[in-house]
Amino acid sequence: MDAATGDLPVQSHERELTSEERYYLASQWQLMWRKFRKHRLAVVAALFLTMLYVVAASYEFWQIHSTNAQYNDYLNAPPSTIHLFDADGNFRGPFVYGVENELNLETFTREYAEDTSKIYPLRFFVRGDSYKFWGLIEGDLHFLGVEGDGKLFPLGTDSLGRDLFSRILAGSRISLSIGLVGVFLSFALGCILGGISGYFGGPVDLVIQRIIEFLISLPTIPLWLALSAAVPARWPPVQVYFAITVILSIFGWAGLARVVRGKLLELREYDYVTASTLAGATHAHIIFSHLLPGFMSYLIVHLTLAIPSMILAETSLSFLGLGIRPPAVSWGTLMQDAQNVRSIAVQPWMLTPGLFVIAAVLMFNFVGDGLRDAADPYR
Repeated sequence: MDAATGDLPVQSHERELTSEERYYLASQWQLMWRKFRKHRLAVVAALFLTMLYVVAASYEFWQIHSTNAQYNDYLNAPPSTIHLFDADGNFRGPFVYGVENELNLETFTREYAEDTSKIYPLRFFVRGDSYKFWGLIEGDLHFLGVEGDGKLFPLGTDSLGRDLFSRILAGSRISLSIGLVGVFLSFALGCILGGISGYFGGPVDLVIQRIIEFLISLPTIPLWLALSAAVPARWPPVQVYFAITVILSIFGWAGLARVVRGKLLELREYDYVTASTLAGATHAHIIFSHLLPGFMSYLIVHLTLAIPSMILAETSLSFLGLGIRPPAVSWGTLMQDAQNVRSIAVQPWMLTPGLFVIAAVLMFNFVGDGLRDAADPYR
């Protein structure tokens, strides 16, 4: 009893849970998150991908030059060298020198040399080429730029004098988003058709499985080439983008549908499914509310590992000239300039878009490995 008020002390039924109790009371998603955080490589890869998608969504701000800006004095120019000290050894901060070029009459290539008498400091948050953010908001603020008439090309230029770094950033929006959109479509088709096939069985299952077997038996790359070639050349880039996305999704759902079917054939015999049926639940409710969540961890891992396949497919089609077409920019279209050995030997920086593709695919695979380990109940 409290001597001052005469009231009995209130007994609190709440207490702080120990770490062991929190572990046993945690949900499946909480357990997966805890195990995923312990996978350092997967966490770093997830942060890298998050940064990559943020840059792709706002690439106009990160560009140094506009996507299609041409500089005739910098055709096939090598990457700019950023200096901190001038020729006399004095610290100047980050800057670039002016560049002079002349045509080599023996090799018929332009040779570039720095002019140390012209110094152009680098600045952050500068005004430059105007743009429309997502085609809606006008602006001209860029993250990085050069004072005066100097030019900065971190990854060099192409044969038309366009900044390769800025074009890679512009291409990331298409190359990275087509993976998300394509996987979403194939994921929806795989879950719906696989769920119907595994839940109902009978003639419906027979028809869907024969369709899946037919699609799987078709050679993927020649079929993609044929369907991509059928896309009319007069279509605008946006329509071509969605056409390629649909083409990549048409055959991406078959493998997932077979896995979903197999799992549902097993889960539909469980008692809780019978109880839901007797309670009057609809078939759609049972499939999407009870059966599919039973192996959602596998579906999440499948999504993560399917996205790089879509990115590689789009890059391959665009590289062959059958996917995204100019003036639209993707990583595949940027690699078209590196189709012959001479280009690679003289301008090796033209292969830089391929490095971005490799990095993105590796990061997705690392994240997928981390999710697979986190979702495995026996690890």
